[in-house]
Amino acid sequence: MATLGMISGLTAQEAMPFGEKFKNLDGLATGKWWEKDAAALKKRRAKNFINMNVPRDEVVAFAVYTVSQGALKMSAQLFPLMPEEPKEVRLETKTEDGSWKEIAKTKVTELGWSAHFRVAGWDATKTVAYRVRHGEKAMFEGTVRRDPIEKDVIVVGNLSCNSSNTPGARATIVENLVKQDPDVLFFAGDQTYHHTEHTAGWLQFGLQFRDVLKDRPVITIPDDHDVGQANLWGESGKQATTTAGPEGGYFYPAKYVNMVQRHQTWHLPDPYDATPIERGIGVYYTSMTVGGVDFAILEDRKFKSGPDGKIPKMGPRPDHINDPKYDRESVDVKTLVLLGERQLDFLKAWGQDWTGADLKAVLSQTAFCGAVHIHGQPSNRLLADLDSNAWPQTGRNRALSAIRKAWAPHLCGDQHLAVVVKHGIEGHRDGPYAFTSPAIVNTIYGRWWHPEDERAGPNPVPNSVLPWTGDYLDGLGNKVNMMAYANPADRKDEKQRSDGYGVARFDKKSKTVTFECWPRFGDVSEGDKAQFPGWPITVKMSDNDGRDVVGKLPAINVPGLDRPVVQVLNDATNEILYTVRVEAGFEPPVYAAGSYTVKGGKDRADTVILAGQLILKP
Repeated sequence: MATLGMISGLTAQEAMPFGEKFKNLDGLATGKWWEKDAAALKKRRAKNFINMNVPRDEVVAFAVYTVSQGALKMSAQLFPLMPEEPKEVRLETKTEDGSWKEIAKTKVTELGWSAHFRVAGWDATKTVAYRVRHGEKAMFEGTVRRDPIEKDVIVVGNLSCNSSNTPGARATIVENLVKQDPDVLFFAGDQTYHHTEHTAGWLQFGLQFRDVLKDRPVITIPDDHDVGQANLWGESGKQATTTAGPEGGYFYPAKYVNMVQRHQTWHLPDPYDATPIERGIGVYYTSMTVGGVDFAILEDRKFKSGPDGKIPKMGPRPDHINDPKYDRESVDVKTLVLLGERQLDFLKAWGQDWTGADLKAVLSQTAFCGAVHIHGQPSNRLLADLDSNAWPQTGRNRALSAIRKAWAPHLCGDQHLAVVVKHGIEGHRDGPYAFTSPAIVNTIYGRWWHPEDERAGPNPVPNSVLPWTGDYLDGLGNKVNMMAYANPADRKDEKQRSDGYGVARFDKKSKTVTFECWPRFGDVSEGDKAQFPGWPITVKMSDNDGRDVVGKLPAINVPGLDRPVVQVLNDATNEILYTVRVEAGFEPPVYAAGSYTVKGGKDRADTVILAGQLILKP
């Protein structure tokens, strides 16, 4: 009997790269895609897909890159190629005399139609024009920026949740971002909601944002919808039986998940520990320094336990809790995983290495709290949503404690509701700040911050225009101080559903970070008045550790260093309180009576400066 591959003239692998069970997966970019493209044009248009069969001088759609530790890593995304077309692309850079020089060439990875360049020995002190070329005419041009180490303020664009229900350009956001000129862009996930057609969805995302992607470092990390799932608790790669997610694991084949990750993360700096998880699914958690700000890039979905079967069901879904009498401790099973030991080890190592860094920040998919009361529609009030990093609570607190040790704020997306919170771990406000970006296009799943009693919490933000700020407990009992939120006013009106994006400005001189929140259709030339009410918010980086200070150790001076790295350890427990870069003469705060050791150094605190220093009870 003839197989599909024999009938089409393609091998079974080419016709159905993900097997018979998933024969239509990524179908718009596999097999005889050009015939599918023509035959399904009307159907595809109804589902808001782009045209995959473009003029052949336009097949290089876009490129994304990072530079780290002397290496340029770039991923170029192509439209699907015809069988007779060359499967090779070239990378060229412009020389000082204005001519173009080929510096690398690579084969196109036909599953997903991406091409990847790694150029060692890259000089990050120079800005260089580049172009990616295919054949004689197709090319994409941009600029590899010099590292902006001389700038006092490093600007980060913070974006997520790019609804495919609304196709077409993101013209105003891109125009505003070009004006704001961020030094790095961070897309926290859900770059596409096309689920089973990631290549087409990734191409659509790239076309929407390429005018701002092309000339600055870009961090993209996939979230649940990127890998084709409604929610994702990865459980170290186990096989899931549905795309709903709460049992844990990945539903689609590892080959598809790895293609998604190749699209979105190959260009990131090399992983801290590249050991694959179950079924050969790769990992990408890593770090990258831009302009003296060191970003830890986490995978907060990949190792996380799924709730189904592990905790009592207390709502209509295993991941939703709406029973007001439930016992919060009953869902905080100590064996459950959030980041996993591998990533906690990474955070510990990252927090102690300050090579090239003045400040630090953490990037991941979703929030470490449940800063949401209403989900999906105004009538759907939930106590807790286990999809966020609010659960499991023990894992959440371990992660925040690790982040706090570097005085690092957290940037994320996923929640479809922009908020700024200050986390509490042992007590209110003793943890780091966090900024969740709004959805770029908020048509998928609306959310609202709306306390049932409609009252501000203790310690509200002074003079805030927002009524419900202050100290709260989320539905899992986690402590949060709400500082700002951007509720949708009318989700039927695209200008009132709180679409938009965030900006974080890291000021190395004043050691502060400013969070900005911009509506999708706003005009940044109008200044702060164009932001969502409640923004901008400026906080001290040192306040990412908000524990009450009971005393200070003597001023620290490290010979020959004006700005040493300083680490404080509790002698009784050998616990690291924090490791930070400071000015000479810094007086280290401590948070309890006891004996402390202080270490210092240039990029790592490897020399004992003070030993056995006592702080007595006040």
